[in-house]
Amino acid sequence: MSKLKSEAIPRRKALSLLGLATLVVALPATLLTVSDAEAQAQQPAKEAPKTGTERRQERRTRRVKRRTGRRAARKKGRQERHELRRGGGEEKGSEEKK
Repeated sequence: MSKLKSEAIPRRKALSLLGLATLVVALPATLLTVSDAEAQAQQPAKEAPKTGTERRQERRTRRVKRRTGRRAARKKGRQERHELRRGGGEEKGSEEKK
């Protein structure tokens, strides 16, 4: 008769056998769950997060736009007041003197 040897299995061999066993069990399960569903349209990828330099440049651009808007409004106000003083000031002055 043949002699049966009882040897301890090395740890690496036992882990590799265990990994193969789980792969054999999991593989057929994934193959059986294939469905007839159509693929969904891929969503457009979101923009990559902006770098600090890009954020800083955007802040600067917004600041400049606000500043130029305020300057234009001040200039317009000065022009309107100037028009009132030049055109309307004479009429008011003449009414007050009467």
